[in-house]
Amino acid sequence: MEYLSNSRINLYLNCSLKYKFNYIDKLPKPFKSSALAFGSAVHSAISWLHKQEMNGNGVTLEKLYKIFDADWYVQRYDDQIRFKDGEMEMNLLSTGRQILDLYFSSPIKKVKGSEVPFSVPLKDPANGKHLGINLDGFFDLIEADDTIVEFKTSAQTMYQEDVDNHLQLTAYSYAYEMLYGKPPKVLKIINFTKHKKPRMLTFETWRDEADHKRFFSLAGKVLEGINHNIFFPRPSFMCGDCEYAGPCREWGRK
Repeated sequence: MEYLSNSRINLYLNCSLKYKFNYIDKLPKPFKSSALAFGSAVHSAISWLHKQEMNGNGVTLEKLYKIFDADWYVQRYDDQIRFKDGEMEMNLLSTGRQILDLYFSSPIKKVKGSEVPFSVPLKDPANGKHLGINLDGFFDLIEADDTIVEFKTSAQTMYQEDVDNHLQLTAYSYAYEMLYGKPPKVLKIINFTKHKKPRMLTFETWRDEADHKRFFSLAGKVLEGINHNIFFPRPSFMCGDCEYAGPCREWGRK
């Protein structure tokens, strides 16, 4: 294994068998969920917006819409999108435009970078012990004052407790301090909800060395489980959107 990432750690914790199907067996995915495609299109549009502004280029809302539409079209071309019961593509496209309108109309701070990649060693903050593998990923946005921003689209509204316990923010706080030798000023999630009338909510939180230590320990246990081929299904509400439902049903029956 070349590296760990927040998404890999989360996937293993949520369903280690799905991790195996995806990253080890590399089984083809018969479809992509509409939620994943929608979130990707929104992220792409917002990233384009910030990169244009960093380069001094003017951006209009209509141009932002076109980037969103183009990304959605590419995903529809490359993958079969599975929609939820009662979900309609045109309604999703309208929701996406409303979300972008909300963000475009809000005060936007100066930024250092958009979709900034990182690769840092996984080391115990207390004693420097190295797991022998890196943590890879990218920050959605780094504001000029060293605030890390993560964008989330969801069907349900997030709450402060969700943000305070969000593993991804802990991983990003750890990575930022490893990269720059100082903690981020703030960790921020901007949550866009896909309601009939979309909302944009902003949450802020912080992490400290104890949080980083806990994250390191968790990453170590995940790595240990992967290296020892510990993979099993974990039934949950997420099974309804799982691309590997077929292979999962066959697991353990042969």
